[in-house]
Amino acid sequence: MTKINIKDTSNFRHYQLIGLILIISFFIDLLSNHSFLFIPLITALLITVIITKWGIVKIKSLELRQVIREEGPEEHYKKSGTPSMGGILIVPIGIIVGNLVNQNNGNSKELIAISLLGLSFMLIGLLDDWKSIKTNKNTGLQVSQKVILQIIVSFIFLTYIYWQELIAESINLLGNNSINLGILFWPIALIVLLAESNATNLTDGLDGLASGCGAIVLTGLSIELVIKGTNSDYSMASFCMALAGAWLGFLIFNNKPAQIFMGDTGSLAMGAMLAGIGILSNTLWSLLIMGGIFLAESLSVIIQVGIFKITKKMSRINKGYRVFLMAPIHHHLEIQGKKEIQIVQHFWLISIFFVFLGIILRSSL
Repeated sequence: MTKINIKDTSNFRHYQLIGLILIISFFIDLLSNHSFLFIPLITALLITVIITKWGIVKIKSLELRQVIREEGPEEHYKKSGTPSMGGILIVPIGIIVGNLVNQNNGNSKELIAISLLGLSFMLIGLLDDWKSIKTNKNTGLQVSQKVILQIIVSFIFLTYIYWQELIAESINLLGNNSINLGILFWPIALIVLLAESNATNLTDGLDGLASGCGAIVLTGLSIELVIKGTNSDYSMASFCMALAGAWLGFLIFNNKPAQIFMGDTGSLAMGAMLAGIGILSNTLWSLLIMGGIFLAESLSVIIQVGIFKITKKMSRINKGYRVFLMAPIHHHLEIQGKKEIQIVQHFWLISIFFVFLGIILRSSL
């Protein structure tokens, strides 16, 4: 009797996810006369596989290797030295393929805006990763430095889309309901960009977690955009699938045991582009639901830090209370004894559930 080890099971689930998204995109194209999802998805996926395989060797030769934080789970120490900054390979591929398949669709302003936003956040992550690697400390840029850079890029993005009149006057909620935010759009959009980019960054703590969840959410957004059914929505949908293809191709090498990490270079760019797509396509409510894992990861950190500081001030012995064994929540589950592979696969399934929930709520209410 053949014994199936954990690694084999992990790879099987990982290819199941890729196959599921490929099949869904293929059938949506068959059912819709205007949908164009499968070609950008498979093109970006195959190119990413080829480039990442070459990039792993190149990044190793440049000694760009992951530094693991000392306060993290002990199981992660063995990951130290894994090639990092993989985002520099996958982000441009998704963006280039997404723009090429839409070059004749007349929606270049929106796609250019998202592309520049993603590349800018990629550079912020690159600076962070580079400093971390060169100092051999898992700190990188100071929090204030990173946030200031994110605010500057976000403000430029919002100014451009406002100037080009790409912003919807009202934000869609559930069903046909909407709300006109007026001047409040600016602070809310800025918060969304900062929150989403940092949420994906926090989620990128286990092999295949952020890349898999990111591809699932991008697929969900593309399906909703096809359902909405305008020309600009179709273009944005195919752009989403090109990005999903890039992260699925990367997932082949990022799945446990990871041969390469995307680093802040990839995770910040992913989150920024998700937020940018949500803002420009008026799908922020759906992004909130479909990106439930990203939201949960962020909330777990906010709750952990907030309650610890409050209880520490209230405590007579200057000792704070921790809600989780470690934040973000995926580390809490690890310390509880859950296997990394199981956590990642369960979070993928939860993301798929949130995507279905988002689509159902969007279609039925």
